[in-house]
Amino acid sequence: MSKILAIDYGAKRTGFAISDEGKIFAFGLSTQETKNAFLYIEQLIPKEKIDTIVIGIPKHMNNELADIVPRIQQFKNQLKNKFPGINIVDIDERFTSKMAFQSMIDSGMTKKQRRDKGTVDQISATIILQNYLERISQ
Repeated sequence: MSKILAIDYGAKRTGFAISDEGKIFAFGLSTQETKNAFLYIEQLIPKEKIDTIVIGIPKHMNNELADIVPRIQQFKNQLKNKFPGINIVDIDERFTSKMAFQSMIDSGMTKKQRRDKGTVDQISATIILQNYLERISQ
């Protein structure tokens, strides 16, 4: 069975999460430097049998797109060209970083652990994916 990959694309780092085969649960996968993200995905797709990629699209409170969105769209287009058979879905990622940070506090992580931006990116990708999984299960 196939899985779903979620991406929290950032200027420096990109967080990844993956679903289980039943597409019910989201699991944090890793954080990669953004310059290596495409290669990472290329290796991951056949290994994990990915059939859908969910990409977080950051928006401001007034619903305007964040400045990084053109880079995300370019990345998304590269994915579409390289993997035409994979469904690529945008999802609003507002508040995921704040939710990730709060999750880290709630789980008892120390201040030093919470400063690790890579962990925040990975948890954000997990939240993006879990939101998507909940949406498709309704």
